[in-house]
Amino acid sequence: MSTRASPMLRILCAALVLLAVALFALPLVGLLAAAPWSQFFALVTSDAAIDALSLSLISSLSAAALAFVLGLPLAAWLARGASPLRTAVRVVVTLPIVLPPIVAGIALLLAFGRNGIFGAWLDRTFGVSLPFTTMATVVAAAYMGMPFFVLSAEAGLRSLDARFDEAAKTLSANAQQRFFWVTLPMIKPALRTGLLLAWARALGEFCATQMFAGNLQGTTRTLPLQCAIAMESAPELAIGLALVLALVSVCVLVLLRNSLLPRR
Repeated sequence: MSTRASPMLRILCAALVLLAVALFALPLVGLLAAAPWSQFFALVTSDAAIDALSLSLISSLSAAALAFVLGLPLAAWLARGASPLRTAVRVVVTLPIVLPPIVAGIALLLAFGRNGIFGAWLDRTFGVSLPFTTMATVVAAAYMGMPFFVLSAEAGLRSLDARFDEAAKTLSANAQQRFFWVTLPMIKPALRTGLLLAWARALGEFCATQMFAGNLQGTTRTLPLQCAIAMESAPELAIGLALVLALVSVCVLVLLRNSLLPRR
């Protein structure tokens, strides 16, 4: 009995593959076709674009740094074992990946706003109000991007061969030395992948930022928010900025090619 697929089945599969590819490729083709190439440099170097780009870099890089500082100890704790508490924490930490961004923005506002459960205490005790500030863009970006770093770092830690740690222990290395001299160098690819994904997610954050930080030029208007504003009054600028974000995304994929692409 032949196990080869029938010609009709092969044709159907090929058609479905083409449709799937078209679903992802056509929007990019449309973006490239509509791009104002003759004005591109002038558009992306305009004052509004430079302000938005600068703010996006500040907020996304700060969010990535925050993800590393807070996420690495969290990932190390999650990787140490399995327990109901760790499972519950992992669910809370990874929830932003599947949570609708508008819900994330509302939740951040209710937590850190002036009348929020934590924001009210900050305002009352230190006179600090996070919403509608540049710091709010960092918090929103970190909230949406950190889960990617935590998951990647935890996966790297879980895949680490414990024999290397035991060998370092026999050489009288204490826990801190083993972590910095053995563990971190060995999970560097996982950390790099997690940081790039967290940074890319933070750079492209839109809805949670708009809800929690607002849309104030020079203060909270990041590149995605500037795209949305420009689409109403200056579509050429919106398309130019969209191309910049798309190019950044391609660069991230190129840097992650060894982690995401199957090896032969």
